[in-house]
Amino acid sequence: MTRTSPAHEPAEKPHRWTAWRIARWSTLLVTVLAIGIGAVFGAQLGKDPTLVDSPLIGKPAPNQRVPELEGTGSLSLNDLRGQIVVVNFWASWCVPCREEHAVLTSAATNYKQAGVTFVGVNYQDRRDSAISFLDELGRGDGYRYVTDPDSKLALEFGVFGVPETFFIDQNGKIVGKITGPATYPVLSAALDEMRAGRQPGARVQGTVQPAPGQSPT
Repeated sequence: MTRTSPAHEPAEKPHRWTAWRIARWSTLLVTVLAIGIGAVFGAQLGKDPTLVDSPLIGKPAPNQRVPELEGTGSLSLNDLRGQIVVVNFWASWCVPCREEHAVLTSAATNYKQAGVTFVGVNYQDRRDSAISFLDELGRGDGYRYVTDPDSKLALEFGVFGVPETFFIDQNGKIVGKITGPATYPVLSAALDEMRAGRQPGARVQGTVQPAPGQSPT
């Protein structure tokens, strides 16, 4: 006698097939999503999360002529055209400026032969206090120090506190900025990028200190 399968058995095969397809496509979807998420995170590896945009990047540096801090001469950034220039705004009353000073003077000495000139712009300070600051902490080889009467140069750079450091390429264009005290690794990395023909961009390393009597922005 031939056995006849129950009527419900044929219906189970499509059901099992559908479940298998759902499981297969679900696994594939999870794999695709994992790859996509991994690609996004992988693309961010090595990027500094403190990088920010600055409206000055890509614009010509101000060329106002200002007096030297020591002596009777003066300096304009146009005088340094053809060199990489690091412009640091600082003051003797600025605590973060004291913290970063050794970094700046060391970099000025180490990069002098590479065509890099450092310019320190004394910001809303007394000349004698600024000179005493340098007498105590040093000046750096080839470092140029200037004053900024009425803070006109600081206004052109958009400075609202110190320290702030700007990077200017050989064509006189602003290509980078550090807000807050610079560290040697960040400073040297930016200079190496410039020497390789790239723009270092802008970084926030910490807070700046406003001039005495001014409120933080």
